[in-house]
Amino acid sequence: MGLHRKQAVLLMPLLLLVTCVQPGTGLESINYVPQLPRATLEGRLTQSTFTLEQPLGQFENVGLSDPDPIWLVVAHSNASQNFTAPRKVANVHAPANFDRNGYYLTLRASRVHYKGGHSDSGLRVLRVGNDNNCSLGSQGCNPPLPGAGPYRVKFLAMNAKGPVAETMWSQEIYLQQAQTFRGAPGSQSKGTVVIIAFLSILLAILLAVFLVLVISACVEARGKATSAPSSLGSG
Repeated sequence: MGLHRKQAVLLMPLLLLVTCVQPGTGLESINYVPQLPRATLEGRLTQSTFTLEQPLGQFENVGLSDPDPIWLVVAHSNASQNFTAPRKVANVHAPANFDRNGYYLTLRASRVHYKGGHSDSGLRVLRVGNDNNCSLGSQGCNPPLPGAGPYRVKFLAMNAKGPVAETMWSQEIYLQQAQTFRGAPGSQSKGTVVIIAFLSILLAILLAVFLVLVISACVEARGKATSAPSSLGSG
């Protein structure tokens, strides 16, 4: 009995140490995957923004008060597994460190904004990357995204004590890429070649006709110049 008691005494500090250093301990996982709107929506995906459905009703049973923040975490897909929730709201990652960290928090809201059970038929969405004027060093800045992706996002709820709950990560999100004009393969490219060849031949014919006309004009002018003195001498 004494040996077991000594072992328990030795194990208690280790258990307390593990509990203190594990990040995200007690963070509730919400079984919700952020997603793009299913409806056809103009600007759903652009070269620097994308649109998400609002997570309506997902935070009603979480230990939050109405003013507590709910953030959207935006991450490069390959950096999402390295994300660590900030322990305090003051430590929220700003977009200025996106290149270094691979993620940032934006679009601060509260559960009041995401209440479920709305009867209106309007499409309620969040547009990521839609602020061209915010400071990259400020919390909640929502700047245009720097590339085509892929990106992943999730929602993170916090209170004064730290992170409380988070959703699942979204699927990979790819933005539109700038399109450069290229001739379509197949018949269109062959047609382009034919047109270029025809124009080249036509240009060559026009140049030949022009040269013929110039030579003819020169010959005619020279003929007139040589015939003029002989007519004067005969008179």
